[in-house]
Amino acid sequence: MMRIILTYSIAFLVTCSVFSQNKQLLYGLENIPQSLMLNPGGAIDAQKHFGIPLLSGIHLNAGSSGINVYDIFGDDGGDINVKIRDKISELTDKDFITFNQQLEIINLGWRGYDGTYFSAGWYQETDFIAYFPKDFAILATEGNRDHIDKPFDFSQLSARGDITSVFHFGVNKQLNDRLTVGLRGKIYSSILNVNSTNNSGTFTTVLSENGLNVYEHRLQNIDLAIQSSGLASLEDIRGNNKAVASKLINRSIFSGNYGLGLDVGVTYQLTNRLTLSASALDIGAIFHTTDTETYSVDGDYVLNGIELEFPPIEDGEYTIPYYDDLEDELDREFSRDTISESYIQSRPLKVNAQLSYGFGNFVDGDEACDCLDNGTVRRLNEAGAHLYVIARPKGLQTAGTFFYRRRFGSNFSLKGTYTIDSYSTDNIGLATVIDVGKFNFYLAADNLLRYENLAKANSVSLQLGLNLKWDQ
Repeated sequence: MMRIILTYSIAFLVTCSVFSQNKQLLYGLENIPQSLMLNPGGAIDAQKHFGIPLLSGIHLNAGSSGINVYDIFGDDGGDINVKIRDKISELTDKDFITFNQQLEIINLGWRGYDGTYFSAGWYQETDFIAYFPKDFAILATEGNRDHIDKPFDFSQLSARGDITSVFHFGVNKQLNDRLTVGLRGKIYSSILNVNSTNNSGTFTTVLSENGLNVYEHRLQNIDLAIQSSGLASLEDIRGNNKAVASKLINRSIFSGNYGLGLDVGVTYQLTNRLTLSASALDIGAIFHTTDTETYSVDGDYVLNGIELEFPPIEDGEYTIPYYDDLEDELDREFSRDTISESYIQSRPLKVNAQLSYGFGNFVDGDEACDCLDNGTVRRLNEAGAHLYVIARPKGLQTAGTFFYRRRFGSNFSLKGTYTIDSYSTDNIGLATVIDVGKFNFYLAADNLLRYENLAKANSVSLQLGLNLKWDQ
């Protein structure tokens, strides 16, 4: 059974590795309103905008570090069991799978009389991460015979998933000729949350010292917990897909589990060529107080094996329920609780920083300064570097990007990126932004070198959107 579970887990891990994690392609693109979602203090060249509902911002990303579909299912003549075993030996407990999806429901913005740009909206987000439990993958595939005295660590069991509805309002203000700052307040409504990230304890097999058996199996300092909100009430309507969908949609506004967050951002024009910008997103937390459930197990246990007994047939007992007896003993030794209590879940903090250099003629072709309302100079060419960091349960994940952007007048631009991240060192991406009349369209994708065979990609990213934008 453990082998079956592991095989399906590996299959799920590699089939999820089809998208990337970072929005490096959209960051700093002042001609799309969604750039303010990545830096509320960034440049924006619109006087007002209105995102086409459900089409203005579609974002998908997921990824797996250390493994891809081709590694397991590639038609190279290799045995799939050998491939899985080899990959387990290569992966570490810091390897992970992630999935993130965002859908803008409403996004709009307008410029005030003093030049301040206001924006507001509502989007839905799904975020999931699970780390690879290397010790238990080894235990499932190899058993414990060759791992005497090795402690299998329960802290490697770490996963978290959220489905959240987010309402936001932002302010973007030019303070002087060089400095622009921005703030965005957020109200979170949690639709579903499940997390198990603070587990501990070990399972160890040692040579027995008491003579009762050859081996002794020790579960020590076990402390496992799964927290959830929004799941318990779904049990009553499980199987009724219509009722489940209706409840989840209702929770996007009235979940009972609310939180507050803040985005901050800044853009500073160092010279008329150099621009420095930075942002911190989702500084906040959600307070889970409704429909919560925490399941916990803690304790210690030593198993010296199961002593087989063969009672006489005339006693009327042909088999002894060994495993039922073992389960009863584990119930006595371990404390198990299922309680409803409130808990606080911090949002995954994200940080962006970028330095860009503009060169060539100005966008209008003149040598005179062509500036945005917030003082940012636009040249036909721009190159620079971007750093992205996200806080995760087992530490920070980072990505570094070098980019080149070419503007073709005011209505069309291309941006190419080269990114090094947790997934690969050769991630090439491309974004395009097109303005036709008042219609503003953008499309971005990365890991283009893997498009010939996506099975070999650890990550591919896709973002697209359609807005109405007024420049005057």
